[in-house]
Amino acid sequence: MSAAGGFGSAGTGSPGPNSLLEAFGSDSERKAFDAGILLRLLAFLKPYRLRMAFAAVCVVVSSGAALVAPWLIKSAIDGPIASSDVAGLVPLVALLSSAYVAYALASGFQNYLLSWVGQRLLLDLRVGLFRHLQALHLGYHDTHIVGVTISRIMNDVGTINELLSQGLLSFLGDVLILVGTMVVMLMMSPPLALLVFSVIPFMIVATLLFAIRARGAFRETRSAVASVVGNLAENISGMRAIQANAQEERVRQGFDRSNVRNKDAHVRATTLSFIFIPTVDFLSIIAMTLVLFFGGRAVVMGNASLGVLVAFMTYSSRFFQPIRELSQLFTTMQSAMASAEQVFRLLDTAPALVDFAGAMDAGRLQGSLEFKSVSFSYRKGEPVLNGLSLVAEKGRMLAVVGPTGAGKSTIVNLAYRFYDAEAGQVLIDGRDIRQYRQASLRSRMALVSQEPFLFPGTIRDNILFARPDMERSSAGNAAEAAARAANAHDFISDLSRGYDTLIEEGGSNLSVGQRQLVCIARAILADPRILVMDEATANIDTLTEGLIQDALGRLFEGRTALVIAHRLSTVRHAHRICFLDAGRVRETGTHDELMALGGRYRSLWKSQG
Repeated sequence: MSAAGGFGSAGTGSPGPNSLLEAFGSDSERKAFDAGILLRLLAFLKPYRLRMAFAAVCVVVSSGAALVAPWLIKSAIDGPIASSDVAGLVPLVALLSSAYVAYALASGFQNYLLSWVGQRLLLDLRVGLFRHLQALHLGYHDTHIVGVTISRIMNDVGTINELLSQGLLSFLGDVLILVGTMVVMLMMSPPLALLVFSVIPFMIVATLLFAIRARGAFRETRSAVASVVGNLAENISGMRAIQANAQEERVRQGFDRSNVRNKDAHVRATTLSFIFIPTVDFLSIIAMTLVLFFGGRAVVMGNASLGVLVAFMTYSSRFFQPIRELSQLFTTMQSAMASAEQVFRLLDTAPALVDFAGAMDAGRLQGSLEFKSVSFSYRKGEPVLNGLSLVAEKGRMLAVVGPTGAGKSTIVNLAYRFYDAEAGQVLIDGRDIRQYRQASLRSRMALVSQEPFLFPGTIRDNILFARPDMERSSAGNAAEAAARAANAHDFISDLSRGYDTLIEEGGSNLSVGQRQLVCIARAILADPRILVMDEATANIDTLTEGLIQDALGRLFEGRTALVIAHRLSTVRHAHRICFLDAGRVRETGTHDELMALGGRYRSLWKSQG
């Protein structure tokens, strides 16, 4: 979409925060107002410029109606009412009624348009952010707190929307009312107008003091909200570990501290508003008191009419209303600027992995997979793979085994191009995988991981997840056939709703083994050329492991399989086994060859009984 100018823009890359404090950034480095940020924000309004223009016309009409009403009242008092001219009162009352009707209609249309644009902006911003998050490589998500990211999409986007959809036109309306009121007051009675304007210098001083104090206060509220959301998300996802270690009280205290910080930040911000707004109200009361005293005196002495005094009292009260609203708009702007800084920081994080120019479709892969002198590290100076070389031949099974931390799962990340190798090449069918489009390549692969993940929806939806293009008429039969091949059909049929059983959050209504069987059914239906198994049976009981191994036997037929395993018994029939340690292949061969070698593989086999 055209308004999303920042969605795909390049930036400085992932900051990779290791703590909540780093995730929020430093407030001292931010500006109170950044014209560049405002211009980027305004770009989001471009698709809705016609509706915003019509809403602006409504603002002008409603502002004009609000300004003309007191003038008509003054004309009625000083004219027909003062001269007891009932006939002359009729057209003025008709005009006044028309002004109120115009005000009501214009305000109604304005609110409708702004509400419509606001909801579209929320949609555009959140969809754009989510798409950008999908484009970022796994390294970003591994180093950023999920709750903070959620806060960016929900809370910060909501604050930005408030400024764009409401604040800008509110600013226009307030300026029109303020300037128009000053002009009308000067036309009616310059002396009384100057009395009202005499408090303006005090208001300017109060506004400047408020602006200075508000700069950090409203940014702190955004950080505090993100801290609470981030803390909450982490604690909920880690609830099992918290309860297992009986650390509820300590974690509760940490969450309490985040909430106290959030409360204190909001109290400081709202205190500034509660001090500033009564100050404006107090100054407006002083101005109206001066108008009432000196204007009433002028009426008594015959130097001014009663209509002028009544109109001036009305204009005086309306004169300070836009000043109060402009101060509140300033608060909104401060908060929106803080939110925009965080949102644009996310949008400006350039995807570390992109399709190269001229990248090709993977087509019908043969399925050979090779690591050629590959080196890789997640952190500089801490290598995980060191010149790794291994080959998974077309249609054959390569198993990678070794101790924890040897780099086995990193091989999976590189094979799927979740990360790029720092040195060497990962080849599929003899081509560097960077020559393929990522989506095309991954659509011809299937991954079954140690932690089976199921999406919200039914069991059938989860099996069909990798085949959104499948016709609805044949999808049900295809899902059942895949489930039968994965040995999942029997347990699914025993469920009260069968394939229409809804998956609860985290798949909690299914066992780990059942979830894994559903994931295998999903992989079977995807019909991949390359199958990657990452410790797929590590958390499975022996009985379910038998079902999984039987299903995998069918899944492996005619496909290249890269199997990462901890249990050596699950890979003893692999065509080739590589024993990995410290990022290097130490031993390679069949099970029998490695046992005969009498090295590390044999020692690990014996240690597993």
